[in-house]
Amino acid sequence: MERTPRIADLLRGLPALTGDLPEVDPYALPADPVEAFERWFADAVAAGVPEPHAVTLATAGADARPAARVVLLADVVDGAFVIATDSRAGKSQHLSANPHAALTFYWQPLGRQVRLSGPVHALDAAACAADFLRRSPSARAAALASRPGEALHSPAEMVAAVAEARTRVDRDPRLVLPTWQLWGVVPEVVELWQGDHDRAHLRVRYSRTGGGWTRRLDWP
Repeated sequence: MERTPRIADLLRGLPALTGDLPEVDPYALPADPVEAFERWFADAVAAGVPEPHAVTLATAGADARPAARVVLLADVVDGAFVIATDSRAGKSQHLSANPHAALTFYWQPLGRQVRLSGPVHALDAAACAADFLRRSPSARAAALASRPGEALHSPAEMVAAVAEARTRVDRDPRLVLPTWQLWGVVPEVVELWQGDHDRAHLRVRYSRTGGGWTRRLDWP
């Protein structure tokens, strides 16, 4: 019988930092890390990076146990990085109990990461409703059908619930899920990381100081 390769053997054979890695002049980066992020995000879109708005959201609940999951960035407003979820979902419960979070973007073809962390706040009902209505009918139907935290008895149950919800959306295009919630992460620390084929990676760390930012280079 053929033996399945050990994970360690598979890992050692995998290449890393295989993309077309750009050179970055750290002294040419904007003094404001949000502006620097927006430039790098535009670079990722221009380079055809798949789903560049996908971001890992890390939270911890009242018990301090961390959890992480990939979500989509909804917006950047007044320096806050906005994500959307259902207020019944685990991440919302974490953010309500412990209003701090970390976000990590990874754009593999460019060998770039952006990491940020800071306090979070809930956006108002009008912003939440507007975000929900900007979503596609299928996305709204999926959100309306969802029951976060409940056990799903079969895939067929979910398919039927989504189909029923899609009928509701088509009948009432202004229908808004009342538990839809936006959260804004206000960064206190932002790090831009540029990978290098020779492992001389670049780390530029921004730290909030009063009303402005300080910037330094860190060892990788």
